[in-house]
Amino acid sequence: MQRWQMRAVLVAAAIALALVAPAAQSQTPLLSDQEFWALSSRLSEASGIFHSDNVVSNEARYQSVIPDLVARVKPGGVYLGVGPEQNFTYIAALRPRLAIILDLRRGNLHEHLLYKALFEMSATRAEFVARLFSRQPSPLPPAAASVESIFAAVDAAASSPALFDQNLASVLEWLQTKRHLPLTADDRDGIAYVYRALRDGGPQIGYMLTTGRGVGSPGYGALMALTDDAGVQRSYLSSEERFQFVKALETSNAIVPIVGNFAGPKALRGIGEFLRNQQATVSAFYLSNVEQYLRQDGIWDDFCRNVATLPLAPEATFIRSVRGGFARGAAPGRGMGVAGGFVSSLGTIAEDTRGCR
Repeated sequence: MQRWQMRAVLVAAAIALALVAPAAQSQTPLLSDQEFWALSSRLSEASGIFHSDNVVSNEARYQSVIPDLVARVKPGGVYLGVGPEQNFTYIAALRPRLAIILDLRRGNLHEHLLYKALFEMSATRAEFVARLFSRQPSPLPPAAASVESIFAAVDAAASSPALFDQNLASVLEWLQTKRHLPLTADDRDGIAYVYRALRDGGPQIGYMLTTGRGVGSPGYGALMALTDDAGVQRSYLSSEERFQFVKALETSNAIVPIVGNFAGPKALRGIGEFLRNQQATVSAFYLSNVEQYLRQDGIWDDFCRNVATLPLAPEATFIRSVRGGFARGAAPGRGMGVAGGFVSSLGTIAEDTRGCR
């Protein structure tokens, strides 16, 4: 090999290594099991009520902003988010060192604990999807299979009550015995509730209101096969490499679910204090369409003041999804996509919260 060729290989290897978050490179967990649970418990507020269980996202074009997002945000920062599985896609794109998922409902914490166990128990995407819906295709698709073929195989497999019972028992055993998480009876019931919804809905499960009425959003498998505006698949299940990155963070206790209101007095400010003590900074904050509810409830300024207490990276970016019209501070065109009535956009956190201290 020529010297210039060797140099090119070494440079490529260095770049690849730099793109992997420190927590995902090491076998040592970012947080111990006790620290993980203590952080979640200490910063959580009382659970609130929402009109949907939010088991699955209803944002069909949230990937449209990812190309601009990865151009703005450096890897290795802290990611904040809300809601269920769409966070994993943003995490796989941004490569943070730590992710904290803050949601009004304790049911979202239960869902992320379920995901934590399933990620850690599964060696490949195919194993993960089979466990997620308690369906066992035979043969299991190979690691290199497309996301479409994985979901097709799992969808074609029969639903098995016995397999679900076995999987649920394994999930709870994993969390309580391997991870030493002191789950309450309500926590165990909540995890089972989310898992039953995924079993019953199967790979086609979509967003539904608490009344059980669907809203015409894409099913889980369709969401995972979607692309950005350039036709690139970016979901966390679109490649084995993306899945493995998220799995590594989960294994490192580096995806922490917390219960809290964005405008509440405790959770978001507590996150800020924790990050300052760790000398860490927020690089991205996925808001979904929570701003809509903060504004209609007259508590936007409380949220804004909470955000102003966070330690921010220079490039710290809001990721928004707003139904209809344009997101606050965004202009049509670059960095935006519309589908299913939602607009996705990016905003600079420091600029959007200036004057809220």
